Amino acid sequence: MPRKKTKDLVRKIEPDRVYDSVLVQRLINKVMQNGKKQLAERLVYQAMEDAAKQLKEEDPLEILLKALDNVKPVLETRSRRVGGANYQIPYEVKGQRQTHLTLMWFTRAARARSGMPTDKRLALEIVDAYNGTGAAVKHKEDVQKMAESNRAFAHFARQ
Repeated sequence: MPRKKTKDLVRKIEPDRVYDSVLVQRLINKVMQNGKKQLAERLVYQAMEDAAKQLKEEDPLEILLKALDNVKPVLETRSRRVGGANYQIPYEVKGQRQTHLTLMWFTRAARARSGMPTDKRLALEIVDAYNGTGAAVKHKEDVQKMAESNRAFAHFARQ
C-alpha cells in the first residue's frame, strides 16, 4: 500500500439525496456511527435546517459551505527528524486532506458539546463556524499559529 493516496485509491462518493452535494455526503459519513446512515442523514439535514433558521438565511447548503470554509486549514505541521533533532515543519494542506481535516475537526467539535441532542450540537457548530467562532475554528487557528511559529524550519521541507 503506498504511503500517499493516489487517484486510484480515493473512493468515489456519490452525492447526497437532498442537496446533491458530495461534501454533505462526506459530512453524513463522518457523523455516522455504527453504520446508521439514515440516522446520520436525518441529523445532518435537521442541523442544516436549524442553522438556516437561526441565521435567517434561505439556503442551508450555502451556510454549511461557508461554515466549512471557515474551518479549512491552509497550513499544518509535520514532524521530521533532521540531524538528530525533531522539527515541526510547516506544509501546505491540499485537496482531499484539507476536506478530511475540516470535516474531522467539525464533527469532533460538535460531539464535544454536551447536554443536547446531536442535531442541535451540529446546528450550533454550523452557526459558530459560519460566524468564525467555535471549537473547530479555534482548532484551525491553533494549527495555523503552530505552522507560522515554525516557519523558520520550512527550508527542511524538501531535502
